Amino acid sequence: MDTVEVSTEVHLPPEEVYEFLLDFPRYARYSEHLTDVRQFGDGMPGTEYELDFEWWKLSYTARSRVTDVEPPARIDWRIIKDIDAAGRWHVEPVDDDTTRVRMVVEYAPDSAEADALDLPRFVSLEWVVEKVKPKVRAEAERVVRRIVADLEG
Repeated sequence: MDTVEVSTEVHLPPEEVYEFLLDFPRYARYSEHLTDVRQFGDGMPGTEYELDFEWWKLSYTARSRVTDVEPPARIDWRIIKDIDAAGRWHVEPVDDDTTRVRMVVEYAPDSAEADALDLPRFVSLEWVVEKVKPKVRAEAERVVRRIVADLEG
């Protein structure tokens, strides 16, 4: 499994940060490649999301499910089709007015199903996986940075 971890501090209480992170559909505003998010549920365990991604000549809809929550400390999720991947948000108090936010994503690039993408002619899934791996980290950093900017106003 490959792991991407991004963390930062936010000058707000954990409860406020946690509630903000539960609103997953707004994440499309923070990502370069995530174009839309549809929610099926109330954000609690069992809630599913369809996430539309676009990059280069490819488009893909991932489906995720919230697997566990511990308000106001943690939100866990898993991708439920086409690739073995899971992640979580950790929300930890630093002091009275500062919170550490960590996003951790674990994924197995080799588990991607070849028929999940409509690849252009002469493009292999292995090539796509190698090109996408660095983008996963860049997107995670961008999302966290933009969420913090929005939270702190």
